[in-house]
Amino acid sequence: MTGYLRDGFPGERIRVLPRPLLERALAGGLTGRLLVTDAGYFPHAANHGRRRRHGAREAVVLVCVAGRGRCQLGDSVVEVRPGQALVLAPGRAHLYWADAVDPWTLWWFHATGSDLDDLLTPIVDDDGHGLVPLHDPAPVVHAMEQVMQALERDETAPSLVSASGAAWHALAQIASDQLAGPRDATSPVQRARDYLLENFDQPVRVPELAARVGLSASHFAATFRRATGGGVLEYVKRIRMARARVLLVTSDLTVAEVAHAVGYEDPFYFSRQFRAVSGASPSQFRSASRAERVP
Repeated sequence: MTGYLRDGFPGERIRVLPRPLLERALAGGLTGRLLVTDAGYFPHAANHGRRRRHGAREAVVLVCVAGRGRCQLGDSVVEVRPGQALVLAPGRAHLYWADAVDPWTLWWFHATGSDLDDLLTPIVDDDGHGLVPLHDPAPVVHAMEQVMQALERDETAPSLVSASGAAWHALAQIASDQLAGPRDATSPVQRARDYLLENFDQPVRVPELAARVGLSASHFAATFRRATGGGVLEYVKRIRMARARVLLVTSDLTVAEVAHAVGYEDPFYFSRQFRAVSGASPSQFRSASRAERVP
């Protein structure tokens, strides 16, 4: 692992709770059932890698949103691609690293607590590892973001509980996708999702999208809502805002340029939508993220 980095990537966000606080939080209550001990976001993490010969004390949850990486589990090596979650049980040896050409962008957290075994059982195999293709990465990534935001707020009990709830949601969704098996790439909703993920910066017209996947507009809208829990336009808005958050943290683009990059011609409308989703204006979000960086 010589030459590989644990952290220190431009635009990263990271939080590590102090050990005395962990001991108090695990003593009982909601955080005793599931507690996030560490969390982070590593964009374009070139030269990132970790070897744990005896595993970690907590479960390690990694969600790849761009780029690629690999993980060595015993004698086998698996590739981790965008839209996949890698979950490693406590105490299981592992080695993972970013691809040298196309390094991954990761959301991650470590978690422990009395509910952990039940949450991991549907995800990991007998060796304590699970690589899960996410049917819809958006809600899992959103939950990972909520974990990070809660820990960045402060280390009070309300924030720890908020992080625990978001982590529970992320693990439950990963478990659900693992239990459901491979996603049906041929289904109308999945084909629509794939199209929207690739073309999120383009204008969205529900009738045209419905025709693309072979359904009437009304049937498609109802089917999409049942599958995702929301409408098409809300789904696209969250994809755009997730991409906007990455650009605000990792680039020097102006707010207007970020707005244009994610499909908004009017930067003022973009800013209103961003605030509604993220709880802060684009400029406030950028300033807070940069102030919170740990070098």
